[in-house]
Amino acid sequence: MGKSRNARRASGAVEAVVEPVDGGLAELIPDRDRSRAWTLLIDGAPQSYVDLDDPAHLSFEYQRRLGHVIDLVAPAGKPVHAVHLGGGAFTLARYVAATRPRSTQQVVERDAALVQLVRRELPLEANARIRVRALDAREGLAKVHDGWADLIIADVFSGARTPAHLTSTEFLDEVRRALKPGGCYAANLADGPPLAHLRGQIATAAARFPELALVADPTVLRGKRFGNAVLVASDTPLPIAELTRRAASDPHPGRVEHGRSLVDFTGGAQPVTDEAAVASPAPPPSVFR
Repeated sequence: MGKSRNARRASGAVEAVVEPVDGGLAELIPDRDRSRAWTLLIDGAPQSYVDLDDPAHLSFEYQRRLGHVIDLVAPAGKPVHAVHLGGGAFTLARYVAATRPRSTQQVVERDAALVQLVRRELPLEANARIRVRALDAREGLAKVHDGWADLIIADVFSGARTPAHLTSTEFLDEVRRALKPGGCYAANLADGPPLAHLRGQIATAAARFPELALVADPTVLRGKRFGNAVLVASDTPLPIAELTRRAASDPHPGRVEHGRSLVDFTGGAQPVTDEAAVASPAPPPSVFR
């Protein structure tokens, strides 16, 4: 059990917090270059990065790409209704609160012990309009009112794998029900060669949404390595040109696929249903070395 935040402050020390949570062993590792920034790991796998002094700072590659989606879902600074499936250290909810003040948000994170750890060690701003539910992602999504959300972000991993019941057309039916017309769904997906899971997830989203885009490192899209891809979906046209520009200007530039090229990328993969769904593949051990 790690020392409390207050005890560490009183001693003048900045040290890691290590504590068991429902999903494994959680570690909060301080960033030596940023005085109030932390990386959250679960069983050695990086989950979130948070800078309490600058919550608009997104360090992880995939979180930057989700940040672009947040930036483009509505005019700059306009408050939104957002649902975050998978909480981690509430990085993206903090980003929305910082860049779109007065937004109303719901975070669904099934690991109640992790929620308690993050609330204690990395507390949310007192005026943040963020409600946290310690529920399974699909169970929590079912509690969102019809047509409530401008944005739903899925970033759910259990043991570094996305649970099977969050990969199906039936799950996306719930997403569409909770979204406003013109709302946006974004999912953090992880896969490696031969990219069968990623192709299936694109086909699944295409069965429920008319407009899609995929943002990822070109080496991941070529099946050269395991990595993250951000899938974006809506019932209205997406801001492809601006998303492409932003992804290309990132420290680790990403490529945006959409339209015909994205359909071709699926290679004939079929939509996934609850009956056939399986969890996403586990990353190779070398990913976290």
